[in-house]
Amino acid sequence: MVSAVPFVVLVLAMTAAVPLGTSILVQSAAMPDGSWPTSQGDVYFAAPYTVKSGEVFDGKMKTYQRSNVKCRGATESAWQNAVFVVENGGTLKNAIIGADQMEGVHCEGGCNIINVWWDAVCEDALSIKGGSESSVTTVIGGGARLAADKVVQHNGYGSLIIEGFYVESYGTFYRSCSDCGNKGVKVIIRNLFAVNGRVRLLTQNDGDEITVEGIKIKGKKVEVCSVGTGALRISCKYSLSTVTYV
Repeated sequence: MVSAVPFVVLVLAMTAAVPLGTSILVQSAAMPDGSWPTSQGDVYFAAPYTVKSGEVFDGKMKTYQRSNVKCRGATESAWQNAVFVVENGGTLKNAIIGADQMEGVHCEGGCNIINVWWDAVCEDALSIKGGSESSVTTVIGGGARLAADKVVQHNGYGSLIIEGFYVESYGTFYRSCSDCGNKGVKVIIRNLFAVNGRVRLLTQNDGDEITVEGIKIKGKKVEVCSVGTGALRISCKYSLSTVTYV
């Protein structure tokens, strides 16, 4: 959770395809079709499973859950309640995070999240913390649904790339930390299929840059960009040609 302080609200903030810095790794993933994967079985952890730096954990499309932690609504929590903790340089792929989990995946610095799905998100699906200005976290494919609060909470430094992601029935899609200081994060979101949500991006930090392109929206037609009080230097350029309503 984050403090209730003034923020800038970017709702479907479409930025033109301009480079945000050489630290961002270009990825490519197609627009999702709205389908949800079939679980290949259940796995329970008594403690967070740590994916070490340099390790690739292939979940083989099984559903991963904590045996001793349950959702308590939008109550603030920490990494100790996560299903996975992915260290800087680690990769988690082909996994489903089960429903009723207090925390989903915690990324420490720059990590890779590939084809990971969150079912019935409790507080946050993915939390990104730590790292440095050169850290790059990539989220390729996957999806999340039934997230009353946030899908992605970005409290760390560096850049974030989200490609080919499906999100359904949720509150806020992305939020950077509102009381962590001005970290100037750089975010690229491409090929996002959003169903029954606000597709809202919240940020308060001076110097934050957000690029969103290739968005398909099913449900309520939302405002493109709404700027409130708070940060002064936020990239909020957009092109309506990148938004499709279905």
